[in-house]
Amino acid sequence: MPQKTTRTLRPDAAGIAAAADILRAGGLAAFPTETVYGLGADARNGAAVAAIYEAKGRPSFNPLIVHVASAVIARRYGLWSDLAERLAAPFWPGPLTLVLPLRDGHGLSSLVTAGLGTVAIRVPEHPVAQALLAAFDGPVAAPSANPSGRISPTTAAHVLDGLSGRIDAVIDGGPCPVGLESTIVGLGGDAPTLLRAGGLPSEAIEAALGHALTQPREGAITAPGQLGSHYAPAAHVRLGATAAGEGELLLGFGPMDCDLNLSPAGDLTEAAANLFDHLHRLDARGRPIAVAAIPDHGLGRAINDRLRRAAAPR
Repeated sequence: MPQKTTRTLRPDAAGIAAAADILRAGGLAAFPTETVYGLGADARNGAAVAAIYEAKGRPSFNPLIVHVASAVIARRYGLWSDLAERLAAPFWPGPLTLVLPLRDGHGLSSLVTAGLGTVAIRVPEHPVAQALLAAFDGPVAAPSANPSGRISPTTAAHVLDGLSGRIDAVIDGGPCPVGLESTIVGLGGDAPTLLRAGGLPSEAIEAALGHALTQPREGAITAPGQLGSHYAPAAHVRLGATAAGEGELLLGFGPMDCDLNLSPAGDLTEAAANLFDHLHRLDARGRPIAVAAIPDHGLGRAINDRLRRAAAPR
């Protein structure tokens, strides 16, 4: 694709207005959310959405998340239900994506949904994301702002490292506070389904529902982030390590000797916020990465999901 001049915009009124103008013109603007930086385009503009796939090198069968400013606006695009309301009320705005049946006359590009009869939609909490959605006044398709399958970006520098020259702009809103992509719950079937673990622990969702979430059928791509190899550094990744092997760098957790530590105190919230930044920093050193074991509960489930995909054969 032809090289673009990628602008870095401030997270102020002028920067947000410039990003909204880029979206209206069919361009691509990256912006911070509480989870990771998203690569935004007008979700109604097929050419703009196609440019997301081109910039990321993303498989076209992998659907995108549509970001909107409120649950009221979400109802324009997806069929609402009592279950949707039960989850949106406590968790929106926030790191939860709901996959809903598409509403007739929704107006979204079919590339957003990858041809499926459902749409993945969320209301981000980050003030810069909210300001951009208000200024643009429309639905914004926004996968993570990184080359497809690579480590997700939690700073504007990460975005520029992967996509400079491929997108029009990035709003530099500082580090993302959650640092993991949103949790995705499917509401298009018989029961709510956990399609992707993420920044909202599944235990909180199950408490709101009053019952357990079901698991998706194996091999189906019905939501973003379900590819086997995803979130991957260029370097080989080995999981469950207690020490670095020969030539390896060690990404630790809890009190231990290591090259970088997700959380010396063993705090899963801190580990989630540090995960992608630490992987970026170790990957830049060009050596294989060994990763310490992470407890598999709460946010640890989402961390381990990302690490398994990062370590998967490519």
